[in-house]
Amino acid sequence: MEKLKSTLPNMLLSLTLICVSAGAILAGVNMYTSGPIEMSKAAALERAIKEVTPEFDNNPISDAYMAVTSDGDSLLIYPATKDGQPVGVAVDSNTKNGFSGEIKVIVGFDNEGTLVNYSVLQHAETPGLGSKMQEWFRTDKNNQNVIGKSLADGNLAVTKDGGNIDAITASTITSRAFLNAINRAYSAYKGADAGTGATDAVSGATTQNTEGGNNE
Repeated sequence: MEKLKSTLPNMLLSLTLICVSAGAILAGVNMYTSGPIEMSKAAALERAIKEVTPEFDNNPISDAYMAVTSDGDSLLIYPATKDGQPVGVAVDSNTKNGFSGEIKVIVGFDNEGTLVNYSVLQHAETPGLGSKMQEWFRTDKNNQNVIGKSLADGNLAVTKDGGNIDAITASTITSRAFLNAINRAYSAYKGADAGTGATDAVSGATTQNTEGGNNE
């Protein structure tokens, strides 16, 4: 076969063929991997919900709904029930007040508003300092542990702000942000529980009516 001459039209034709082929390959790869990726994300979410809520026998993901926090934001709530009776919720919460940006957590409460457990889903806090929040606030040492705290008694706050929770050493801003995410989760849960601000997670239709201190 005669070799194509190195002319501008031939070069453009070659580049076009390469781009079309690469695009087709990427589209095929995406088609075959998107399904497993979504299944993996769903499985990870299901595990996280099980970790932070009382034992349940429903499908909290399919029963999820949105609820409005006290500051007007909306959070996703996964209701947990057993034998048809509510036992608690998992709340997908976040805060943008972290030392290095947004912190995402999933927080579990029982019917009385007691914090059952939490899991940090995403953060960019400093390794060895702010990143300690994953375990710091569930450790039984001094006043670190938030597990078992009743937010019905009021919001959680670090001792420096008049609260009773010990901040992560040298990470006050991260600690405030973490507790802010917990408090936001509870406000959404109680707002929905009171019949205000709860919306359908699919349609969005209504169903019922600061920083400071030392850090890293």
